[in-house]
Amino acid sequence: MIAVLRNPTYAKLFSAQVIALLGTGLLTVALGLLAFDIAGGDAGIVMGVAMTIKMVAYVAVSPIATALTARLPRKALLIGADLIRAAVAVSLPFVTEAWQIYILIFLLQSASATFTPAFQAVIPSVLPDEGEYTRALSLSRLAYDLESLVSPMLAALLLTVISYHNLFVGTVLGFLASAALVIASRFPHIEAPPPSPFFERLTRGARAFWASGELRGLMGLNLVVATTTAMVIVNTVVLVQGDLGRSQADVALMLGAYGGGSMLVALGMPKLLDTLPDQRVMLTGGIALPLILLTGGG
Repeated sequence: MIAVLRNPTYAKLFSAQVIALLGTGLLTVALGLLAFDIAGGDAGIVMGVAMTIKMVAYVAVSPIATALTARLPRKALLIGADLIRAAVAVSLPFVTEAWQIYILIFLLQSASATFTPAFQAVIPSVLPDEGEYTRALSLSRLAYDLESLVSPMLAALLLTVISYHNLFVGTVLGFLASAALVIASRFPHIEAPPPSPFFERLTRGARAFWASGELRGLMGLNLVVATTTAMVIVNTVVLVQGDLGRSQADVALMLGAYGGGSMLVALGMPKLLDTLPDQRVMLTGGIALPLILLTGGG
């Protein structure tokens, strides 16, 4: 898996992804603490609305941005999206009202909805070999799992010496470093797709997705996982600081425990799938998640 990092362009792009993920992780912790400062016991409502806006923005903006930017240079697009995200993160420490959070989260996620598809579309051109591309996907998934563990732990460490407002500085630096690494990367020549009607470009991905029964089933399981993740992100700060009266650092540690569990399962999954069918493992996890939530809620 690590061998794909011998490709210098992919190594820089992967580093950009990891650094931006760490910055985003710090933002998640800081945003929860900011919501608690603004709304107190209603922080869960503020976070819930913010996360809803985040996902609606991603789902709504991503296909539109992809269709509108299909013929634009990928490198300039990635750099521009990173700079917009950095500008939004700079503004967050100065927020005093919940509605300001909602607007900034919409802008941030709209930029991410532009960045992520463009980033993913570049990788097959950088790593045209199917085996290398597959290993790159696995490495990317591991980066997401590591981020969910490392970012909260880093936030917990930083919160012992700085205010949570300064965590947003880490987010800004993460996006700026990501943009710098993209600038330093040498992109292969990517042919622009042939011109086509805007509506056809806009709906191409949805039509391809809906035509596959396997992908439709996978979407249902992803919704189950998403609801669980939402419960953790939205309510952790309320439970830890509001109900239990613990410190800001403990909020970060709880989020880190969640990420650590995710990473441990991800590392053990390949061996499990050698002995059990994929579908049975996924369905078992999909059934277990709501049961665990009900047990925790009780």
